[in-house]
Amino acid sequence: MKLWQKNTDVKKEIEEFTVGRDPEFDMQLAAFDVLGSLAHTRMLEQVGLLGKEDLDALQQEMKAIYHRIVAGDFTIEPGVEDIHSQVELELTRKLGEAGKKIHSGRSRNDQVLVDLKLYLRHELQQVVQEVKALFDVLQELSERHKDKLLPGYTHLQVAMPSSFGLWFGAYAESLVDDVLLLQSAYKIVDKNPLGSAAGYGSSFPLNRQLTTDLLGFGTMNYNVVYAQMGRGKTERVVSTAIASVAATLARMSMDLCLYMSQNFAFVTLPDNLTTGSSIMPHKKNPDVFEIMRGKCNRLQALPTEISMLLINLPSGYHRELQLLKESLFPAISTLKDCLQMMAFMLPQLKVRDRIMEDELYKYAFSVDAVNAEVLGGLPFRDAYKKVGESIEQGTFAIPDSVEHTHEGSLGNLCNEQITTLMQQAIAEFNFERAEKALKELVS
Repeated sequence: MKLWQKNTDVKKEIEEFTVGRDPEFDMQLAAFDVLGSLAHTRMLEQVGLLGKEDLDALQQEMKAIYHRIVAGDFTIEPGVEDIHSQVELELTRKLGEAGKKIHSGRSRNDQVLVDLKLYLRHELQQVVQEVKALFDVLQELSERHKDKLLPGYTHLQVAMPSSFGLWFGAYAESLVDDVLLLQSAYKIVDKNPLGSAAGYGSSFPLNRQLTTDLLGFGTMNYNVVYAQMGRGKTERVVSTAIASVAATLARMSMDLCLYMSQNFAFVTLPDNLTTGSSIMPHKKNPDVFEIMRGKCNRLQALPTEISMLLINLPSGYHRELQLLKESLFPAISTLKDCLQMMAFMLPQLKVRDRIMEDELYKYAFSVDAVNAEVLGGLPFRDAYKKVGESIEQGTFAIPDSVEHTHEGSLGNLCNEQITTLMQQAIAEFNFERAEKALKELVS
């Protein structure tokens, strides 16, 4: 069954090539397709395009289909093109003429769009929850290890004293900025395209505000042409937010690969979380972080991949837009997997203590020595020269104490303030509005 089928059979080769993997990815949209139809049919009854008796029957049957989907007891039959066709087919089998009425006032174009918006809204919420879980781990580790010094590097050369508190906390605050990008993506996703039809609206007296409210959207895509142009743009914005989170994970993975090497030996993992070598008995390889680095580097290419699909498209719908699902859907799953794995691995790390007592890191304290001279009254340039000469002459001595007290420094991590920033960012999503609306829709 195809919603667009008339009296001409399309050749099998054409159908297989154009449909591609759509049924596979449509199963991820199935529950959201039914939610869209639940709202749409209530709107059709409200504007007089559907009778109350038909509405009640359709609502009851669609809720049953929804619960089957959630339970994993639903499939797209062979020969049925997509999820929209499967749902309409089942409704028509069960309810007859009433099932044929659900497509009034919409096109498969805006049906796909609302499915995607609902799906992406749901997935972004899950990503944010996974980011928050990792953030909490990082903040706890930052506080636990805040007094353990760690060499900081610039140009991969020993630079100044850092700490595990600073290092864990840095990635926590990076996730705050990533959440702000996810928030921007969510706000673009959180707009209702339903009622834009094929991109030029409908002559039916649709009530688009009603479906917006029923589906818990923050607002709607008002201009019907732009609603269709949003296909692709929405995915690109979401992919940019995904890439930002992935960049944070990839960078931390790289740090961990370095820190676990024998040349650094700042952290270790239990043997059962590492792999070995087929010929070198001593090896403990950080394969999890290497795989994570590779996956997250690939995710950072996602915005470019999506942009290349969109690069020469005029306004209106074009069939290659369906290929966006093949890029974006697996990427979201990959990101969630990486977030969960990082949150699992980090608490297992054993952090080495007293690292900075090694003679190797002696000169990391040179800036503190300069600053001590300045605090004693010497001009900075003279202090810099004095300490530099002591290094050249081999007479440099580490200061008796290291005092870093300003906001965000060794002795003042500002983790509470960073936590507040994260809490504020997550609160602005207002996930509760959508959750409440969809719960009422299927109750």
